[in-house]
Amino acid sequence: MAGLIRRSDIDEVRSRINLADVVGDYVTLKSAGVGSLKGLCPFHEERSPSFHVRPQVGFYHCFGCGEGGDVFTFLQRMDHVTFQEAVERMAARLGYELHYEDGAQATEHGNRARLLAANAAAEKFFQERLTGTEAQIGRDFLGERGFDASAAARFGVGFAPKSFDALRGHLLAQGFTEAELVTAGLLSTGDRGNAYDRFRGRLIWPIRDITGATVGFGARKLLPDDQDKGPKYLNTPDTPVYHKSQVLYGLDLARRDIAKGKQVVVVEGYTDVMACHLAGVTTAVATCGTSFGVDHIKIIRRVLGDVANVDSTGTGEVIFTFDPDEAGQKAASRAFAEEQRFAAQTFVAVAPDNLDPCDLRRVRGDDAVRTLIAARKPMFEFMIRRQLAGHDLETVEGRVAALRASAPVVAGIRDRSMSVGYVRSLAGWLGLEPDEVGRAVNGARAAITRTPARGEDSRQPTASGDANRRASGSAGGDNRSADRGADRSADRGADRGATMVDVPPAPADIRLTDLPGDPVTRGESEALMAMLQHPEAVGPELMARAMQTTFSNATLAVIRDGVAAGIEHANAPGWISYVAEQVPVAFATLVTQLAVAPIPQRADQLDAYCEGVVAALVDRDILRRKAQVLGAMQRAKADGDTERWERLSRESVALEIERRQIRKE
Repeated sequence: MAGLIRRSDIDEVRSRINLADVVGDYVTLKSAGVGSLKGLCPFHEERSPSFHVRPQVGFYHCFGCGEGGDVFTFLQRMDHVTFQEAVERMAARLGYELHYEDGAQATEHGNRARLLAANAAAEKFFQERLTGTEAQIGRDFLGERGFDASAAARFGVGFAPKSFDALRGHLLAQGFTEAELVTAGLLSTGDRGNAYDRFRGRLIWPIRDITGATVGFGARKLLPDDQDKGPKYLNTPDTPVYHKSQVLYGLDLARRDIAKGKQVVVVEGYTDVMACHLAGVTTAVATCGTSFGVDHIKIIRRVLGDVANVDSTGTGEVIFTFDPDEAGQKAASRAFAEEQRFAAQTFVAVAPDNLDPCDLRRVRGDDAVRTLIAARKPMFEFMIRRQLAGHDLETVEGRVAALRASAPVVAGIRDRSMSVGYVRSLAGWLGLEPDEVGRAVNGARAAITRTPARGEDSRQPTASGDANRRASGSAGGDNRSADRGADRSADRGADRGATMVDVPPAPADIRLTDLPGDPVTRGESEALMAMLQHPEAVGPELMARAMQTTFSNATLAVIRDGVAAGIEHANAPGWISYVAEQVPVAFATLVTQLAVAPIPQRADQLDAYCEGVVAALVDRDILRRKAQVLGAMQRAKADGDTERWERLSRESVALEIERRQIRKE
């Protein structure tokens, strides 16, 4: 295995990669001012975007949870890869050849890249086999459901031959090892340790992550003699690159239209996704062999840009389609249980005649699929009517029982105006007085208030957790940086546990919101923002002069000293990292915040603004020094010290000349 990646290569990859493109694969970003983008934080649940990205600086920061760092930190947090793997992934994306401290060159880009390459090779193998004689049953299956060869190609559908070693032999011949293929989930191992093809005699769908990389496969049983062997659908097991609860089939194709149209359609199967997309509903996605859960919601919210104020609904739409059978009804209940996690409005679309989207398209055509989605019903109405369907509303007992069952559903509606409307609707469906229904709903709401919400965590953030965030937020200069930060955090946590009285707690992160709002402090922070974000606009001479100024705010003076210590790297890749490494750990978050905070200026005036705020900082310092000199001159004159007065006079003139040069007068 190659050694540590050279620092120069790390900096080069960091400087070449566009952070916005990488983050944009996971989060929908919108403009937030000159050179700044923002979106919903992928690291914690929020309704209003506080996650800022500065592509030019190469840094991101969340002003809500404090997470921040560079492109490598982001990939480490999002995809659970090591620092070295993150660098290797970005190098592969750029086509950049890495060098290592032991002199080796990167011919492969880490274990993850090997697994993805194996999946890509397997996908091509399966697709090629779909045209063979043995795959006629697979082509028939697709054709019966309205999918032709172009549709199969669009979604990468393939066929796994009924063989225990066809794929294994093919991939081994391409240079992959048996261990890699087992780790990728392409091979299974028997009781004796022998490896064989996991997918045999099945139709294959490639499962891709949001970036379009194939991370796993879904396979449907087809052959008549396999009807009693194995499950109907067989998926790739969890691997280092595939976690079924964190992947949505079709998201790579749908994500841009989801973000643009503020709508996502959640269906139940691969063929349903295909049918919807081919019918023009290009926002359809599906889970992969698991029920819809919290991790899927997090993914959808990030792509959808699911934002709303507290106690209000968002502008986006999440539409669920469910099969009419018992499994579909259970899926509806699970989705409704998690509905509160969305700010967007949730809907349910149920096809006529108990048809799923695939069968609906086959039987009635593309228009029927589009009509199904257009005729969606609000999730709350669907669930209320489902509760009512289980009772005999022709009897008093049945109506009372139905009210008790449906009142909690209405009580759970966040929007109070909508809740009032559903009280009236429920009263009409039950044939009861609205006041009676309202009392039942209020009683149910009180019971909900007394009960902790699903998934609610009453624990407060710990100091060690904050320290870990700081460690991940400071973009380390080399492969060891994140580990060093985590070790320091763990050491401090262990010390606190051993001697809680004698050992002081680790200092909390210092943030922009901790600073006073007076004009002087604001001017100092804006000058630091300009120097951190656009050092080329400020210029080396003005920056060097600014480092000699006296700051009124002691916290910002620490950041100034960090800038001064790393100033030689001001226009080099990793500039912010250099500064963050120079300041105490508690100040690293503030460095990141200053590096990503939006600059209040138009793009065409950015250079002038950055130079201006730093010049104003220096100008203020010159005025302060000149006032001191003038005071000293008065004292020298009173003392009759002519020589000292003349020296101070020359100094006063020099300061005035410098001030006019700064002002460009």
